[in-house]
Amino acid sequence: MSMKAILVLIEKHDAVQSVLETALLLARRYGSYIEGVPLLWATPDLALGDIVVAFPVEHYGREIAAEAQRARRTFETFMQKNDVPRSTTRTTSLSFGWLSAPQGETFVGNYGRAFDVIVMNRPDPTSSPLYRRALESALFESGRPLLLCPPSPPEHIGTNVLIAWNGSTEQARAMALGMPILERAERVTVLTVTGGTGVPGPTAEQMIIYLQRNGVPAESLTVALDGKNTGQAILDAAQTSACDLLIKGAFTQSRLRQMIFGGATQHVMTTATLPVFLAH
Repeated sequence: MSMKAILVLIEKHDAVQSVLETALLLARRYGSYIEGVPLLWATPDLALGDIVVAFPVEHYGREIAAEAQRARRTFETFMQKNDVPRSTTRTTSLSFGWLSAPQGETFVGNYGRAFDVIVMNRPDPTSSPLYRRALESALFESGRPLLLCPPSPPEHIGTNVLIAWNGSTEQARAMALGMPILERAERVTVLTVTGGTGVPGPTAEQMIIYLQRNGVPAESLTVALDGKNTGQAILDAAQTSACDLLIKGAFTQSRLRQMIFGGATQHVMTTATLPVFLAH
């Protein structure tokens, strides 16, 4: 198993450099093809909260074309600066390509199925409605994992991995999709948060046996909440263990419940300072 195809979403955002550097770290480990695509509205109707504002088509087209060109320059300049060759139809090693036409947020979930992982920046209070819709499309429609990048890029990725085990279908799927990373990791820790938001399922010890049978050097770690929420406990464990990647199932609880009451996924997505590999 490997990760030979990586889709990178480029948005006008301060964190784009971290996205590019994190994607390249992963691509170098697998000799992957990295494809950049601009994250832009596909229609001249832009949503501002619950209000839809219609822009003149001609003006909108010029703005979209200019922003797509800026995104492409950012992406290609970065790849060329880091000596990544442009892909050809016969390239099977580290390379890059660009998809020119902006397609809107639902495109991410559809097109993302042709890749091994989708890479985006971590959400924050300034993230646009377009970005948030694209993130949901990636998580819930692509059938592929989503790699969220922190504001500052890591020095390496996938060498010391924390699995936030909670017994769920979502977590089992995240582990399965992340197996190419786990097989190459030097250290893998399966975390149980006592009193956290777990569901009925295999224990961490049972999952460690499964991983070891697949050649993954897994070990267990159990932590208590100690007044924290589950997301905080997970991230604290990752920091204490000096992990460079967190693998987590996304939204074991419903999205609505997490938006209203908070939840581990929501906390991790918005505050993690290490890359987070998510799957629903």
